[in-house]
Amino acid sequence: MKPERLLLCVASLCLLNTPVLGSVPISTVLAQAPGEEQTSIDVYRFASPAVVTISTGRGSGSGSIVSPEGLILTNEHVIRSARGGLVSVSTTAGKRYTGRVIAIDRRNDLALVRLDTTDRFPTVRLSSSEGIQVGARVFAIGSPFGLSGTLTTGILSRIAPDGDLQTDAALNPGNSGGPLLNSRGELIGVNKAILSPNGGGNTGIGFATSAVIARDFIEQNRNNSNPTSSNVASSPSTPRFGVTVDAGSLRVLGVQPGSLAATIGLRRGDRLIAIDGRRLRGIQDLQAFLERQPSSAVLTVARNRRLADVRVNF
Repeated sequence: MKPERLLLCVASLCLLNTPVLGSVPISTVLAQAPGEEQTSIDVYRFASPAVVTISTGRGSGSGSIVSPEGLILTNEHVIRSARGGLVSVSTTAGKRYTGRVIAIDRRNDLALVRLDTTDRFPTVRLSSSEGIQVGARVFAIGSPFGLSGTLTTGILSRIAPDGDLQTDAALNPGNSGGPLLNSRGELIGVNKAILSPNGGGNTGIGFATSAVIARDFIEQNRNNSNPTSSNVASSPSTPRFGVTVDAGSLRVLGVQPGSLAATIGLRRGDRLIAIDGRRLRGIQDLQAFLERQPSSAVLTVARNRRLADVRVNF
């Protein structure tokens, strides 16, 4: 086919398609776009003042202010390298604060940070389970590559069996810890990871910890006064041990009244050493053991420089 004839064919194809496009009234198309656009504008305007950038000196991420007093929800991996449990927090208003890590949950990649200030802050509301629906439009706000206040959009693609949310909204390094929001501006998830085979960058598959899990984590730990503590067994599917421990030393920081830990006589200041004779290297070891839903175990506890073995029946 000669070039000029090819050009004519292409032109004919365009003309043939014109009536099909024209069959949809232009006024209808224009009427649909502003509604979606306004939703994006409203969600950003409502939620972005409560989204912060968190820096540890070795990296940065994002977070959501969930209480007017300055309680921030983020990822555990965002604050993991914080020295002394202290981080630097920057708001969209341009103010900078020192924050202290008061709780972590490695299994669900969650952390709580409390700002050292008497200032009051705008907040993000957490969604109920009814507000988390596959197919719904979602919005992510964060600081990808340090670009604070960045908005991306997509849909909620899937809810995994463990409750994790999957989305095609673009997430990049720095989005970690920031909110995944529904059309009402409610936090439905805490962005935490992307699927990136061979380190090839964003593939359109990102993951977030569900607001249902985050809500339980916040309620269990919002009154903590100690840094880097973790409430053992925050997942509803695992036995509730009812003890809050320092994530580094495994020293008991608090025991819930009437809990399993209280029943076996654990006290504040005790240190968890081993379970069934296996040394506990960190809180994740104990959580992993509890997730197997054992019927019983022998817990080795240090108190006043003495070791004791205590049988626990779950």
